[in-house]
Amino acid sequence: APPLGGFIVTYLDWRWIFYINVPIGIIGMIFVSIYIDEVKGKAAGPFDTLGFILSGISLGSMLFGFELSSHEGQGSFAIFLIAIGLLFGIAYLRHARKHPAPIMDFSLMKVPSFGTSVIAGSLTRITQGAQPFLLPLLFQIGFGLSAAAAGQIVISTALGALFMKPLAKAFFRRVGFRKSLIINGVLGTIGYGLCAAFRPDWPMPLIFIALVLSAFFMSFQFTAYNTIAYDNIGPERMSSATSFYTTFQQLMLSLGICIGALALHASMAFNGVETPELGDFSTAFIVVAIISISATIWNLRFSPTAGEEISGYKAKQVKGAAAGS
Repeated sequence: APPLGGFIVTYLDWRWIFYINVPIGIIGMIFVSIYIDEVKGKAAGPFDTLGFILSGISLGSMLFGFELSSHEGQGSFAIFLIAIGLLFGIAYLRHARKHPAPIMDFSLMKVPSFGTSVIAGSLTRITQGAQPFLLPLLFQIGFGLSAAAAGQIVISTALGALFMKPLAKAFFRRVGFRKSLIINGVLGTIGYGLCAAFRPDWPMPLIFIALVLSAFFMSFQFTAYNTIAYDNIGPERMSSATSFYTTFQQLMLSLGICIGALALHASMAFNGVETPELGDFSTAFIVVAIISISATIWNLRFSPTAGEEISGYKAKQVKGAAAGS
C-alpha cells in the first residue's frame, strides 16, 4: 500500500487512493463468501438500538473533536465535540448496565487477560496509528522526497511485520506471552522512538533497516495482544468480546493519528513556524513513543502463566523438568 499510494499521488490523481479500494473490497467479499463458513450463534438478546446510537455519537464526536484539535482556530469547536462525546459516553455506560446484551459489553474488562490486553494494546496501537501518518510527512516535508519515494521507504514497516509471522508461534512457546509482550514492547518502542533522530544525512538503507526492526517487534506485540485477549473468554461471550476488541482497535488507530497530528502542530505553534520542521517531527515521535512505552506497566500485570494453553509455554517447561528427573 505505501509505494502504491505514493505512486498514485505522484503520477496519477490522489482520488484513486480511494477508488482502488472498491475492486479490492469486491474481491475480498468474493473470497469471504467462498472460504469463510457461515456460523450462526444464539442471540444473547435484542439488538441494542439505543446503545448503538449513544456509543456511535460518543465515539464519533470524540474522534472528530480530537482531529479538529490539531487545526488552528478550531479549538473551541473541538472541545465542544469532545464534551458531547464524553456526555454520550456516560449515558451509554449507564444504559449498558441495564441492557441484557449491550452492543459494547464493558463487563468484559473484568476478565484479567482481556481487560489488560485492551488497555495495553490500546496504548501500543496509538503508535501504530501515528506512525503511517508521521513517516510520510517526515520524508516528504522534512527530507524533501516525493510521495513515491517516501512510499518505497515506508513499505519497510510492512516487511517487518511480514518477517515476524513465521517466528511468532515458536517465540511465544519459548518465552510465554508475558515476557514476549514486555521484551518486544520495549524494543519496538525504542525502534519507533529512533524515528525522532532520523535526518536527511542518514543513509537510507539504515533508516529502512531501523523501520523494519521497529515493525518486526511491534507486530509481535499486536499478534500477542490479539491472541491472549481471548484466553479466558467463553464461547458464549466470544461474539461480544470480538466486537468490543475490534472497536477499540480501530478507535485507537484513529486516535493515534489525532495524537500524532496534535503533537506535531503543538510543536509548530511553540516554535512559531507554519510548516513543520525536523524538530517538530522529532517531538511528535517522542510523544507517541512515551505513550507506547507506558503499555509496559500494564504488560507487567499479566500472569506469568497467561495464555499457557495457547502458547505451550508451561507445557514445555513441565515436560523438560520431567525428563531431567
